[in-house]
Amino acid sequence: MRRLLLLLPALALIAAQPAPKPKTPTDVIAASKPAEWAEIPADELMVIDLASGKRVVVQLAPDFAPVHVANIQKLARANYWQGAAIYRVQDNYVAQWGNNESTKPFPAGVVAKPPAEYARPLAGLTVHPLGYPDAYAPKAGYALGWPIGYDPATQTANLVHCYGYVGVGRDLSPDTGTGGELYAVIGHAPRHLDRNIAVVGRVISGIENMTTLPRGTEALGFYKERSQDVPISTVRLASGIAEGERPSYQYLDTDSPAFADYVRARANRNDDFFIRPAGGVDLCNAPVPVRRKPAG
Repeated sequence: MRRLLLLLPALALIAAQPAPKPKTPTDVIAASKPAEWAEIPADELMVIDLASGKRVVVQLAPDFAPVHVANIQKLARANYWQGAAIYRVQDNYVAQWGNNESTKPFPAGVVAKPPAEYARPLAGLTVHPLGYPDAYAPKAGYALGWPIGYDPATQTANLVHCYGYVGVGRDLSPDTGTGGELYAVIGHAPRHLDRNIAVVGRVISGIENMTTLPRGTEALGFYKERSQDVPISTVRLASGIAEGERPSYQYLDTDSPAFADYVRARANRNDDFFIRPAGGVDLCNAPVPVRRKPAG
C-alpha cells in the first residue's frame, strides 16, 4: 500500500502534462530535412516574362508527356512565343496563351502531331498512395513529385487537373495539340479533363499574375479585342538564362518520410483552428510542396 501511495503523485504529475501540440502541414515542411527535397532541372523550368514585368514559372513534366514537353522545350529555345499573348481568361477555369491561330511556322524538330499523352504506363513509377477515395480515378496518389490518378487494372497513370496545372490546348480528337498553345487552371480543379488533354506541368510561381487578369467577355473567356490581350515578352527555359539570374526550385520528394507526414497532416487537421478534423483529403488539396532552392 505504501508503494502505491508513493506512485500516485508521480502518476498525477504525468497525467497533468499537456498533450503534444499536433503538427500542422507547415510544421512538417519546416522540420523536413534538406535531403528530402529534390531539385527541379533547369531544362524543366519554363520562365514566362510578361510585358508588364511580371513573371510566371512553370515546372514541366517530361516523365508524363515526353513528346509534348520536348516540343515545348524546342519552342522555347527557338523563341517561338516572341510576340505571343494571354488571349483567353475564363473565370473559375483557365488562362490560355500562345500565338492564337497564328500561321507562324514551327521550328525544326517540333512534332506536329504528337501522340495522345493523356496517360502513361504505371510500370516504372513508385507510387505513394493518397489513402483516400478519388472521384475521378480508381486510385490516387503521388509519383516523381506529381499528383496522379492511376488504375491497377489497366496499369496506367495520369497527371491531374489541379489548380495551377498546365495543359495543351487542342481541337477535337484526334488532334492532341502541339504545345504551342497552353493553358493554366485558375479555378476549381476541372478533373473531368483528366485523360482527355495532355497535362504537361504546373505553375510553381506567379499564378497570381494569371488569376488576377480581367476575364474575357466572349464565349469560353476569349478576349473580344486583340488590344485586350496580355502581351508576353519572353518564354525561356531556365537553362537558357545566365546561371546567376536563373530561378531555381525544389519539390518535397513524394517518397520521403516528410511527405508522408505532410499528407497525414493535411488529412487530419488537429491544430488550433480546426474543431473537427476531416479525416480525409482530396488529391488537389494536398499539393506537392515546392520552394525556391535555399541559398548556399
